[in-house]
Order: sequence, then structure tokens, then C-alpha cells
Amino acid sequence: MTAGRPAGDEEAALPLRERKKRQTRQRISDVATVLFVERGFDKVTVAEIARAAGVSTMTVFNYFPRKEDLFLDRIPEAVEVFSEAVRRRGPGETPLAALRRLALELLDTRHPLSGIADRFPPFWRIVLDSPGLRARAREGVEEVEAALAAAFADAGVAAPDLLAALTVAAYRSVYVASARRLLAGERAEGIAGDHRARIGVAFDALERTLLQEGGERSLDG
Repeated sequence: MTAGRPAGDEEAALPLRERKKRQTRQRISDVATVLFVERGFDKVTVAEIARAAGVSTMTVFNYFPRKEDLFLDRIPEAVEVFSEAVRRRGPGETPLAALRRLALELLDTRHPLSGIADRFPPFWRIVLDSPGLRARAREGVEEVEAALAAAFADAGVAAPDLLAALTVAAYRSVYVASARRLLAGERAEGIAGDHRARIGVAFDALERTLLQEGGERSLDG
């Protein structure tokens, strides 16, 4: 799914079989999330989730290879959204400009990948309370970085691995700063403006750093 296209429009364009698969995946994830919130991640089994969702345990694992993926179910979406922003950037748009635009679109739509919404702190607390979820979240960041590096390489930019690492670190720093404020009790609307400003500062710093290091080709793509 891309940030600029409504999810309903995208799903309606899919074949019926694919729509049903997506709906089943979402139902399993929703049921799992409710159970995790009620009882804690480590106290809920996959078998319990399967029974509550009306599917077999095997079906759960067909959609989610690991239990952690039931809760951190947006990792594949993050991999796709960030890498496709580079691959599908507009004519004359640099990779970093496309990613800056994406970051602002995620914020404006209050997409979960933006980290800006009052409903997110309970989700983060569950992640923080589970070593398994924290480890999977770190792996997810690495997966996004690898996909972004591949997209940069396909775009013909110089040092794609370095650019991907710097970009992911910059975006993560903005996300984490806002998440900490939400966890401390601030409201999303009071943070959104600062979040937007930090996105600008982060991408400005990326572009200046790359230019200072002779990265003009990296910016041009």
C-alpha cells in the first residue's frame, strides 16, 4: 500500500480471492491485538488467537511466520511504503525529496507509521514490555533499511547502503522523539507541529551532509 492511495480503493481493485486473504489476515491481527492488550503479549498463545479468530493454528502461521508478527504486522507495509516512495518518485524528484514527501503524507494522514496519534502509547507499552517484540521491532528497522538500500541502488545513487542507514536513522530519531512525548502524556495535536518541523530538519541535515561529502550524485538519483 502506498501512502497516497486510499486503502479502500486499492483493496477494491484486487481479485476477490486476494481481498478475502487480506481480510482474513486483518481479522487475525485484530483479534490478536485485542488479546495482547487485554492480557499482555507473552501470556497469549497462538492457539488461543486461532480459536478466537475462527481459524486453525496453521492458518495463523501461514499469514504470520512468528507470533511477534501478529502484533508488529505493519513491518511488511513499512518495507513496501518506504522503498516504493523511491522507486515511484515523480519526474525530477530526488530520492530524499520523495521520502520527505512520504514522511509528511504519513503525518498528515496520521498513518500508524508516522507515530502520531493518541491511540499509540498502549501499543508501544506492550512492545517495551516484551523482549521478543523489541527484538522483532529492531529486525523490522533493519528490513526497511535493506529494502531502502536496494531501492537506492536501483535508482543508481552512490553509496546506497550508507544513504539508507542515514535516512532510516534520521526518520527513527523523529519517530522516537514524538513517541516519548506521547508516552509521557502529551497529546498528538500538540506534538504534530514539532514532528513536522523535525522531519524538515532531519532531511535538510541529510541533504547537507551528503552534499558536503560529495554526494551530489546520491541526491540526483
